[in-house]
Amino acid sequence: MAASASAPKAVAHGIEDLRALKDQTIGPSAWREVTQEMIDRFADLTGDHQWIHTDVERAKRESPFGTTIAHGNLTLSLIDGMRKDLHEWSGFKMGVNYGWNKVRFPAPVPVGSRLRCYAQIVEIDDVGGGWHQVVTRFTVEVEGSEKPACVADSVGRLLTQDG
Repeated sequence: MAASASAPKAVAHGIEDLRALKDQTIGPSAWREVTQEMIDRFADLTGDHQWIHTDVERAKRESPFGTTIAHGNLTLSLIDGMRKDLHEWSGFKMGVNYGWNKVRFPAPVPVGSRLRCYAQIVEIDDVGGGWHQVVTRFTVEVEGSEKPACVADSVGRLLTQDG
């Protein structure tokens, strides 16, 4: 997996620092190459062996993309690895993944593409008991493409030290 330098991390120590980051664009992360091996391994893990992802020769002949493309859910999953380049949060007892809101895949990710992502905190709400819900919009871009490969709102919950 190829990677290159990313932008400095956005740092927040506690919920007030996090609130100060709201609506700012954070990133980009380092680039990450999507290989056929990654796509095949994802297909094996999920059982999704649709030919546009795994049949290289058929994709060359029949796909409008001229090659295999990554699964949308593989692209979504890669956000978790790229997000570590974007921010460094501290001052919380713990954080948990609460799910995803709107997820879209506006452009394909052809095999061999390089991806990177940006983040933007779009909501921070106190949900009681020391917990705060943070909605972060991730935009995954494909090098050389005008459209993003994925735009998705991650929902996380953070427990403050005094919760």
